[in-house]
Amino acid sequence: MRLPQSKLDQVLDRFHQVEARMGAATDGQEIVRLSKEHAEMKPVADAVTALGRARAEIEDLKAMASDPEMAAMAEEELRILSERLPDMERDVALLLAPRDADENASAVLEVRAGTGGDEAALFAGDLFRMYSRYASTRGWRVEIDSATEGEAGGYKEIIATVTGDGVFGRLKFESGVHRVQRVPATEAGGRIHTSAATVAVLPEVEDVEIDIQDKDIRIDTYRASGSGGQHVNKTDSAVRITHLPTGIVVTSSEKSQHVNRDKAMKNLRVRLYDLQRQQKDQARSDARKSQVGSGDRSERIRTYNFPQGRVSDHRINLTLHSLPQILEGELDPLLDALIAEDQAARLADLEAEFA
Repeated sequence: MRLPQSKLDQVLDRFHQVEARMGAATDGQEIVRLSKEHAEMKPVADAVTALGRARAEIEDLKAMASDPEMAAMAEEELRILSERLPDMERDVALLLAPRDADENASAVLEVRAGTGGDEAALFAGDLFRMYSRYASTRGWRVEIDSATEGEAGGYKEIIATVTGDGVFGRLKFESGVHRVQRVPATEAGGRIHTSAATVAVLPEVEDVEIDIQDKDIRIDTYRASGSGGQHVNKTDSAVRITHLPTGIVVTSSEKSQHVNRDKAMKNLRVRLYDLQRQQKDQARSDARKSQVGSGDRSERIRTYNFPQGRVSDHRINLTLHSLPQILEGELDPLLDALIAEDQAARLADLEAEFA
């Protein structure tokens, strides 16, 4: 992709404007905003500058190649630099392509058992364990917000906050229906059963402003269920908040009603923000017909086939015969392929813009 010089000049002009304004700004909020923009733009500006130097050097080497005394050396350097140039162009294009504003955010991970009864709950437990192990390899922290265990093990539903740099950017393509094909432990005849679990990954953005008016919510308190004995909640401390315009319901069942209200409101903001994202993602998906990252959680995205030891991602037609390793948290081969597909789509969008 040959990036127009005018576009590269615009990037550098904006970067220099931000730098100049940072030196003159006195307002605290403006300084914070400019510092954030500067940090985001610096890798782009550095890459654009390096690309500009490489282009200029190529022109100089072409001129040198016409000199008989310098031709041999110039042609060799020109060959090496010309081979590097497409990769430099692509790196800059990726930095310039429209990117997810929440790429570096932490995330709320939700795993729910779908069709399949006890086996679906066990599979939901396997998926949550898989994500927890992957998070551990990345140095992320996983904190369970709420969980409802299945009767035979696993989870009917589990919600956790995954905190770290770039969590949402790595996990956002996991949203959707995950299907498993295996022989349940309770199946005496050895027949393969198919069950499913749904995964949702929502960005946790601290400074997002979501306007929630009192008239739009209903707050109910109730007695949380427990496992009996001293663990039974004897007060109506659990909180359920219903957002009336959208029908979104969030709950929290810690021991403190005050903590539960704060947690539930935080979760409601996350879900309302995610609803806005889904609407934008759908518009983008309709425009380019790419289902990777569309946010459609009713879509069957992946199948885990135990008898054949394979995992298939249906969005990019990728099959890996490494099911045990993947369930142990080795997700990078899948995630890298999904991210590469998304990058290709974003580059196509950028190329169409320059066409």
